[in-house]
Amino acid sequence: MRTASESGDSSPVLIVFLCLFLIMGLVQVIRPQLLWRLNSRMQRGWVKNPEGTEPTSKGYAMQRVTGVLILAVATWMLIQQI
Repeated sequence: MRTASESGDSSPVLIVFLCLFLIMGLVQVIRPQLLWRLNSRMQRGWVKNPEGTEPTSKGYAMQRVTGVLILAVATWMLIQQI
């Protein structure tokens, strides 16, 4: 199996997007509340009480698990591109 670096198909734009996914995954693992705050601000126009949509501790734990999966997949894809 040839990697992207062996075939010369490495895309700088894809690498930038993968780095952004890594950052987003890190934020989701370390401080998922920041993502909720950003999302609650965007809901203000159509949700009566955006503060009432804050996830429980189990919801934040699930977001952290999802963040770990995002980190794993983005890291694997980035290694394939480099």
